[in-house]
Amino acid sequence: MKIAIDGPAGAGKSTIAQLVAAKLHYVYIDTGAMYRALAWACLHECVPVDDEQAVAGLLSHGQIHLRREQDRQCVLWNERDITAEIRTPEISQYASIVASYGEVRKQMLHLQRALAEQGNVIMDGRDIGTYILPNADVKIFLTASIQERAKRRYLELSAKGVDTTLESLEEEIAERDKRDSEREVAPLKRAEDAHLVDTTGQPIEQVVEQILDICNQTGE
Repeated sequence: MKIAIDGPAGAGKSTIAQLVAAKLHYVYIDTGAMYRALAWACLHECVPVDDEQAVAGLLSHGQIHLRREQDRQCVLWNERDITAEIRTPEISQYASIVASYGEVRKQMLHLQRALAEQGNVIMDGRDIGTYILPNADVKIFLTASIQERAKRRYLELSAKGVDTTLESLEEEIAERDKRDSEREVAPLKRAEDAHLVDTTGQPIEQVVEQILDICNQTGE
């Protein structure tokens, strides 16, 4: 079975997808982390993120790996573990930019579909159910209010010692939503056959159970 989870930034996709994957013993594939890894590589290899051809060229010559180690998912660029380094507001904004490039998305499409062939998988992103895995057995569209998503990101960053404000995060999330929804290639949108799950005000465990129920109903 292949499960696609899509939704805007901060809706809880990664956390929830990992928990569902653990419950079902599925392989978890975080496509957003792949774009973050590319954004990180652009910054650290001095490739301008506003140059589509340069960014695509960097991706074609680099290697992104997702590796499960004990209880965490590791993201590697050319075998360097950059898991902790890609979860900053700066990388979030740059990831949204590089993800808007058609050539980059074409390359990622092949990488992500190859990963999906590992067997039972759950993959999260913004275009999984509409573009990467249009024939996924289960499609979920996770959403939440901008205020809720900003609050979650604020708590996450504050716990890591990152200095930010709720107001600035709300602005960044709104800007990213706009960019992701309006890009020409594979924009963020709900697939026609996707189940809508609004996580606003819901505990994570409740959302996980809701998705597991949908998966069980599909498998019957």
